[in-house]
Amino acid sequence: MEGRRVFEDLTVEENLRCGAHTRRDGKNVKGDYERVYGYFPRLKERRKQLAGYLSGGEQQMLAIGRSLMARPKLMLLDEPSLGLSPLLVREIFEIIKEINEKEKTTILLVEQNARVALSISSYGYIMENGKVVLDGETEKLANNEDVKEFYLGMTEGGTRKSYKDTKHYRRRKRWLS
Repeated sequence: MEGRRVFEDLTVEENLRCGAHTRRDGKNVKGDYERVYGYFPRLKERRKQLAGYLSGGEQQMLAIGRSLMARPKLMLLDEPSLGLSPLLVREIFEIIKEINEKEKTTILLVEQNARVALSISSYGYIMENGKVVLDGETEKLANNEDVKEFYLGMTEGGTRKSYKDTKHYRRRKRWLS
């Protein structure tokens, strides 16, 4: 659900149980609680607390944990960093990367924070106005001069540049060539 929606009147544990409701196997759901709590120890501490009283970061953890309970092969995460402190963003993205590697879950990440998205991904797509204008291995994208300038705020010399100093007409022209 968009906006890290949780069932506010349910406890953390009940929210997690809701994530497993589509599973047909019914096996090892208790083991899955522990797996989620392994990724998000704070949720274990708050498992009996109503989800509506969690912080924004904890609610984001709960939303991701709830989706893990379904044992997905693919997870779509839309702006998981939205409204979170930089410290929490780093923590959430490290966990997302760990989920991808350990669980072998494909993650489709939609994120405006290009720097953090490129740091954990292996392949990326740059979209502008709903169209893919560039794609490739993230190392290649991170080293692309246009990506550095327009999305990472860097100039050719490696110094930071203000976004307001970037001319929009130049940007559109570059993608087309």
